[in-house]
Amino acid sequence: MIALLILFLGVSGGLATGAGYVAFITVLGVIPRLMSATKTKSRIHSYELALVLGVLAGTLLHIFPVHLHLPAASTVLIGLFSGLFIGMAAAALTEVLNVFPILSRRAGVFHNINGLMMAVALGKTTGSLIQWILFWKM
Repeated sequence: MIALLILFLGVSGGLATGAGYVAFITVLGVIPRLMSATKTKSRIHSYELALVLGVLAGTLLHIFPVHLHLPAASTVLIGLFSGLFIGMAAAALTEVLNVFPILSRRAGVFHNINGLMMAVALGKTTGSLIQWILFWKM
């Protein structure tokens, strides 16, 4: 009985997380923006399939312990693409929510919005480097 409850809670949590992710991607309009930027609107099914397969692969790799035995240098490439994805998602979210114009007006630095954006980018980079350097082996 407890195993069924755990199974139910796991599936429910997964469905809620998946629905939130799809809503997030939909609100940001990532796929339509990407299609218009690359002029590939005819390939919408390929984009949808890539998104679904990517989420499915990420979920399976997170749940099941997979050891790929890749060379250490390949982690640089994987980290680069992971960082690009997270950075682009964060940039899209800030664009949709108009975070920088609102923050710069409230902070009184509207004339120097580029400096504000650079400060945020450098702060995130510094934080990521500190995390990787200090906590990598833990």
